[in-house]
Parts: sequence; C-alpha cells; structure tokens
Amino acid sequence: MRNLNFHHLYYFWTVAKEGHLTRAAEKLNVSQSALSSQIKQLEGQLKHDLFHRQGRTLLLTDVGHLVLEYAESIFNLGSELLSVMETGEHQRVQKLHIGAVATLSRNFQENFLRPVIGQDNIKLVLKASNFEDLLEQLRVHKLDLILSNRPVAADSTTPWRCKQIAQQGVCIVGPNTRDFENLRFPRDLDKVRVLLPGPDNDMRTQFDLYCEQHGIAVRPYAEVDDMAMLRLLARGAGAVAVVPEIVVQQEIQAGLLKNYASLKAVTESFYAITAKRHVELPILKTLLA
Repeated sequence: MRNLNFHHLYYFWTVAKEGHLTRAAEKLNVSQSALSSQIKQLEGQLKHDLFHRQGRTLLLTDVGHLVLEYAESIFNLGSELLSVMETGEHQRVQKLHIGAVATLSRNFQENFLRPVIGQDNIKLVLKASNFEDLLEQLRVHKLDLILSNRPVAADSTTPWRCKQIAQQGVCIVGPNTRDFENLRFPRDLDKVRVLLPGPDNDMRTQFDLYCEQHGIAVRPYAEVDDMAMLRLLARGAGAVAVVPEIVVQQEIQAGLLKNYASLKAVTESFYAITAKRHVELPILKTLLA
C-alpha cells in the first residue's frame, strides 16, 4: 500500500465519476485501451475487481464503492490544498470564492456580504450559476461557500454543511399608485395582473397552497424564477408581484413600489452551503455568525 499509484487511482476516480470508459478516456485525453490497462493494474495491486460491466456502462463493485470513498477524500484534499495556496489564506490577503444560485435575490447577497465588502485584506470572487454546477465547484474547493434558496443533504462521499441563515417573509407589492389603493389583498388578486415565481419554486408552492386554503383564484400574468427580472417587472408591468420584501427593498424605500399585504404563511429560506475542510477560513466564520 505504501507504493499505491495515485495516477492509477485518479484514472479509476474519473471512470467511476463518469460511469463510462469512453467518456472518461475523452476527459483524460488518453486511449480507452490505455485507460483500461491502468485500471486493471490498480485492480491487480488491490487484488479486487472495482467494476463490473452492464452493457456499455461500468458499475462499481462493493469494493469499488469503498475505494471511491477513499479516492474522493484524497483528491478533494488535494483540491483543498491548491485552494488554500490560491486564496492567499497563508498570506495577508485572503480570496473568498462565493457562488450564488443565479436566480437568488441580489439584495440578499449584498446584505449577506456587507461585513466583508470593502475590507482591504479580502478579495471577493463572486460566481453565479445553477445549483448543480455550484455544488460541483464547491466539492473540488473552487468555491468556499454557496448561497442558495435550496437546502442540500450530506451524503457518504460529500459531507455538505448546510446552514439556514435567513428566512424572509413574502409579500404582495405593486406600483405605489391610486389604482391599487382601493383593492384589498390578497382577496382581490383576481382583479389585477399577478407576477409569480415559477412553479418549481418552493415559495410558489406555499403561495398556491395559501390561495387554495383561502379560496383565492389567481391567474398568473407572468411566472418568473429570476428574482432580478421579477423585480424589474414589478416596477414596470403595472402588476402586483409575490416576492420577499428584501427583493424590492430599495423600490419600497424610494416610494416606487408599495407593500400591499404580507403573506405570513409564505416564506423564502436562504442557506449557506460549505464543504468540510481541514483548514477552515476564518472569514467564513464571520459571515456565518
């Protein structure tokens, strides 16, 4: 075991993640025969088969699953080492790589990051993408933290740390004009154009249940997942929007929009997701406090 070939282990890890020899060979830029040969050498050293075939797909054996768990730990630790060097954590200036789900409220992100914005010894790198892509970047330590309105559960190979950091009430907002003054919300939602989060949004599920329980009929004028776009439409579409107040806090403060009703039974939760590290970033503790 002292002479374990980590090159072979890396090839095995890639094949296990891809589940297919051809795709893994293309990703590694090697021939399938060379890749297959190196996997066989690893199996010979470990004295166990790591895969069995099912058609063109490679499935892990029981031992293969065990070896994959070790490989995940080994290569994730290597990624963490590179991350520690690249972030400057060992130097005066720290880089903080934060990913956010692309549809997440920009106002919420700004409020969350306010404690570190403008600090001379911290360089922020912000990325927006879909949830699955962000998790993959966090897994290999290309990100230090993910901000999301979806939780994630830990599994045997990836011990995610998921902390709820805020819960915002959802309200009905609309243009601050006389056209809406005599309406009573949410009862009168059927009399106006209504902007709603998309049907896959948890906030939308809560809202639909609320309307069903209170006998309120709503026909969406538009369904929008992106909170930034929902914010823009709320300002210019002559409609009311169902949003967390934080999304439109600036417009409300400026008198452009008005909060016509708070929906106490409807909320949006926000989560901070991190990966287990051997070296914890002190600045993350400040943000998560």
